[in-house]
Amino acid sequence: MMDVLFYVLGSLFVLIGFACLVLVVFQMPGTWIMLIIATLVHLADVFWIMPGMGGSPSPAWGWWAIAIGCAFALVGEVIEFAAGALGAKAGGGSKRAAWGAILGGFLGAIIGSIMLPIIGTILGAICGCFLGAFLGETTGKDPRTAAESVKPAIGATIGRVLGTTCKVLIGVVVWVVLSTGLLSAGLA
Repeated sequence: MMDVLFYVLGSLFVLIGFACLVLVVFQMPGTWIMLIIATLVHLADVFWIMPGMGGSPSPAWGWWAIAIGCAFALVGEVIEFAAGALGAKAGGGSKRAAWGAILGGFLGAIIGSIMLPIIGTILGAICGCFLGAFLGETTGKDPRTAAESVKPAIGATIGRVLGTTCKVLIGVVVWVVLSTGLLSAGLA
């Protein structure tokens, strides 16, 4: 009976985890949602399913696996935000362009979400990153011309896209580790 429960929970987690990955693609906190669900499943396993079940399988993941998943998710967030700034720098931009890319990407994702849910989030983050870096270069003490500001803005945009790609890949790693951990707990 317990094996069936673990397989049902595991299969359900795999499906929900995949949906969370789709959220990551659309600039939503899917990896964090997945980790919250994993924590709730683990708590249910430890305090509800497991007590009094002598000789039953080990708990789903263990706190270390969830903590490592959180660390990976945090690294993914840092990479996503820093990538736009690094892209602006690689395009010859100033610190002002780098900060503009970070702020523009963040604000663009929020405004895009309000204007056009889901797809608008992606487009808003990318356009906001470009505009933020562009405005950062064309304003300030030593402003550049619009033509000179395009290269750092394109660099920031490419960086943001690559950062989001890295964040999705990290989300996939967390999903695979948690999914296989839960499914293998039913085999123990």
